[in-house]
Amino acid sequence: MLRTERLVLRRFSAEDAGALSAYRSDPEVARYQSWEPPVPLSRALLLADEMGEADPGAPGWFQYAVVLDGELVGDIGVHLHEDLRNADIGYTFARAHQGKGYATEAVARVLEDLFTVRGVEEVGAECDSRNVASAKLVARLGFRLVERVEQAEWFKGELIDSLVFRLSAREWRRNGGGQAG
Repeated sequence: MLRTERLVLRRFSAEDAGALSAYRSDPEVARYQSWEPPVPLSRALLLADEMGEADPGAPGWFQYAVVLDGELVGDIGVHLHEDLRNADIGYTFARAHQGKGYATEAVARVLEDLFTVRGVEEVGAECDSRNVASAKLVARLGFRLVERVEQAEWFKGELIDSLVFRLSAREWRRNGGGQAG
């Protein structure tokens, strides 16, 4: 479990399924994500169970449930590579909780854990070039744009450009240990 000033980042549980279903069923939230809405409650229950059983220290994906005042408001996924020295990060927040700094706060806390506790050396993030809010979030946290891949993939019925970002532990420390600014 990780904590910030306002948030708790913890494992998923079955109690999270209703909120998970609700925000992942929102077409605006799902627009740049790999799933198609709606996400029925039955699917959300399976997802919450699967995500709750994952090991955050093992290679593969681990999803943090992001909780504000007891309410699930989003999730952060960390893909730890086989070498345990590199990771990728992604995030999803309910529309009602976007634009309030929660994602920046939560991602900053996950980065702190990855760099200071787990010994990860570099974290990557990738987003659709039209997802301006996501690109701004990682830039605020010190990620550098390393590549713009034009016509990167066919995604949800259209050819998209992709932005690839990286942040090393050295850069993170040099920038004040993740101080958003």
